[in-house]
Amino acid sequence: MSNRICTLFNIKYPIIQGGMVWCSGWRLASAVSNSGGLGLLGAGSMHPETLVEHIRKTKAATNKPFGVNVPLLYPEVERIMQIIIDEGVKIVFTSAGSPKKWTNHLKEHGIIVVHVVSSSFFAKKCEDAGVDAIVAEGFEAGGHNGREETTTLTLIPSVRANTTLPLIAAGGVGTGAGMLAAMTLGADGVQIGTRYAISEESSAHDDFKNMVTQLKEGSTKLSLKKLAPTRLIKNQFFDEINQMECQGASPETLREHLGKGRAKKGMFEGDLDNGELEIGQIASVIDQVLPVSEITRQLIDEYQTLRKQIGDSSKFEF
Repeated sequence: MSNRICTLFNIKYPIIQGGMVWCSGWRLASAVSNSGGLGLLGAGSMHPETLVEHIRKTKAATNKPFGVNVPLLYPEVERIMQIIIDEGVKIVFTSAGSPKKWTNHLKEHGIIVVHVVSSSFFAKKCEDAGVDAIVAEGFEAGGHNGREETTTLTLIPSVRANTTLPLIAAGGVGTGAGMLAAMTLGADGVQIGTRYAISEESSAHDDFKNMVTQLKEGSTKLSLKKLAPTRLIKNQFFDEINQMECQGASPETLREHLGKGRAKKGMFEGDLDNGELEIGQIASVIDQVLPVSEITRQLIDEYQTLRKQIGDSSKFEF
């Protein structure tokens, strides 16, 4: 399989692993890269010293390309970026901020830069900023979401019409069928979070992974809209936040109740009642915790099988 995403990153398959907080450590990133995709370390939940450790362990575990995902609102972003440069990381995905601030600086050091957006308007801003590729993430995604609440089915063709850059679809993609659909709509590749978040190599807590395999349609919902829209599993913490939002709680009150380390408590430490449990809607169709190699194999096998079926024109006669 050869396309612009594969060429840009020098990978076998146009599959990018989401750089998810508390899930995307060196074991996951290296396993995805070794399976033919592009693994990403999630810097958003790492202290600078921890990121150095994970970069070096990833290098030791794979000779394939990998990258780092950096939320630009990270409080120590300057230090994180310097670490990335000093450690020789060649691919950076940025999110939650303007791509203008860091893109040129990173590219001056030979780093490929990709930015995550939730609208065609911001996709055009990315092109103007000089990024190498764009991730367009729809409403179905887990974790922090765009305020536009645009679904992936709507977002991808809209972004494709507004930019010529290599385009990666994210949000609700977790199967080969979803991958094929996204690429039919105009994407050059896909970013997969949830499916890899509950893989064997994910650093998430086993109780969290097992809980995700039991989710049904409607088990997640966008919350914390007065702060930063975040898709969460409906648990005790979600119910508390939802009630507060319905009663008109201020952003300050919500922020105080959220506190610090809430996502770590749930996803990494396994507190399924009081933790902030971030996961995408595609979780409702995933019922197993599998190794990364098997997940990637299933994705590609299903993609290729369906692609051949679509080649049979009789299937679409009516």
